[in-house]
Amino acid sequence: EIRDLSDIAVQSSFSIFRSAIANGGKVKGICAPGCATYTRRQLDELNKMAQGLGAEGLVTISLGTSAGSLNDLTIEMVRSVAAKFLTLDQIKQMAERLGANMGDLLLIIAGEPKLVNLVLAELRQEMGHRLKLAAPELLVFAFIVDFPLLKRNEETGQWESEHHPFTAPRDEDMSLLDTSPEKARGKHYDMICNGCEIGGGSLRIHTSGLQRKVFRLLGYSDEEIDVQFGHMLEAFEYGAPPHGGIALGLDRIVMLLAGEETIR
Repeated sequence: EIRDLSDIAVQSSFSIFRSAIANGGKVKGICAPGCATYTRRQLDELNKMAQGLGAEGLVTISLGTSAGSLNDLTIEMVRSVAAKFLTLDQIKQMAERLGANMGDLLLIIAGEPKLVNLVLAELRQEMGHRLKLAAPELLVFAFIVDFPLLKRNEETGQWESEHHPFTAPRDEDMSLLDTSPEKARGKHYDMICNGCEIGGGSLRIHTSGLQRKVFRLLGYSDEEIDVQFGHMLEAFEYGAPPHGGIALGLDRIVMLLAGEETIR
């Protein structure tokens, strides 16, 4: 499980951790069980993977070389570029939070929260695959809900749709469109199986007033709205019912049922 280590990391003298937190970022990590003896080449592979996903780098902490209790861990047993900037107590606190023991490897990312979550999610999938942690015959499903309706484009500062501009906001978040758009959640959802998105969809906006408000948040002028979407807004005035749907990825479903990584 991905866990937040920011409150521990900020107390260290490791500049990478402290700088990330000072800039509004997070320090989070996962535990790779039994991987403390990973070679430099294996660690470099994971670091390159993290960098390829947008992280500046991956901090690894090897907890000894054999299984055992954290009570027996000494600073001499710890292998990490960050070791000299962390106390033994701080390392143990991180290990305990990540559910690690001696013989395990901590994988830690520091940076912007969304990026940190993305990179660690991919690393978790990779380590799960390498260590064969998931039972091959098991299919585990989940629905992901409560997505934000909007996201801020960091380059332009403009609001953008997290899903698409026709997704309806949650009823209880409607007033947030006028005060705190970033807090408004959308009525969209993804269906997940074994970490793969196998379907997704949303409930749609079906009133012209709300649709126009969302378009304005996205930076459209009233003239642009009328030219590009006027036909739809006019149709809404005749009483469009609430509507929505879901699209399934049949190729991914077949892939999972066949136990393959791809069916291309």
